[in-house]
Amino acid sequence: MEILVGYRGTNIGKDLLNIAVLHAKAFEGRIQLVTSLIGGENTTDKMTLEAEQNLVEAGKFLDKQGIQYNTHLLVRNKTAGEDIVAFAADNDCDEIIIGVKSRSRVSKILFGSTAQYIILNANCPVVSVK
Repeated sequence: MEILVGYRGTNIGKDLLNIAVLHAKAFEGRIQLVTSLIGGENTTDKMTLEAEQNLVEAGKFLDKQGIQYNTHLLVRNKTAGEDIVAFAADNDCDEIIIGVKSRSRVSKILFGSTAQYIILNANCPVVSVK
């Protein structure tokens, strides 16, 4: 089983990793740990370094759990939702695990919702963690 985890290293990140570990152990799965940055002038060197470090730290956690994984920092001029959905399809992922946060309706209209995009467009089941 291929499990894609959309990972940003925020507080909810530990919850995402814990659920991914449970699923990986239960279904003999491998985790694809994915962070997406838009790229271009919207992504600074600081953002890239922080994303890389977050993936390294998450990898250490997965190593301790004995889970097979790969890390991916995607910078492909796509929104995070587009990147995650495309990566899942291209890599035959069986499940996507993402974090969600509460936002106002106005905020969703103005900025969109990565989680909503993934849930509506993914070709596999999506588990959302609040």
